[in-house]
Amino acid sequence: MEEGCVQKSVRWLQGLTLGMIGHELEALTHAGLQIVEAREGFIRCNFIVPSYLLDEDGNWNVGAMATLIDSVGGAATHSFSGHVKTSVDFNISFYSTAKIQEEVEIEAKVVGNRGKLTSVQIELRRRENGEVIALGKEWMVSTNISSSQMMRRPSTRD
Repeated sequence: MEEGCVQKSVRWLQGLTLGMIGHELEALTHAGLQIVEAREGFIRCNFIVPSYLLDEDGNWNVGAMATLIDSVGGAATHSFSGHVKTSVDFNISFYSTAKIQEEVEIEAKVVGNRGKLTSVQIELRRRENGEVIALGKEWMVSTNISSSQMMRRPSTRD
């Protein structure tokens, strides 16, 4: 039986989380990510902010947040379209910060589709009270990369 788009998207996120695919940056920023719910065009994850992702003020580094937002958004897009897509417009509004060992929820949902272009919205919230920490919006476009190529670990030449 062939694996569906949702299952491939979940497997890809799990590969990033376990450091089986991607580069060291992805492995560090995704370590501990827990996929709670996944269906076509929608992915929800929980994450506990580790100490090594903090900035000089003791807050979750915004670059690490952006990496996680982009990945979960990309997985939601793939689960919807079955195509690997790349960001062509990526915007994040930061409303708050998160501290070490704080549990957050990342929810990505496809909100629009125009052929090769897909729009996804990603909310990052505190699990404790639902307060929005950041809101990401992306337009993504199909690439020539297949899902099977997405699952391979890059060689040192990549």
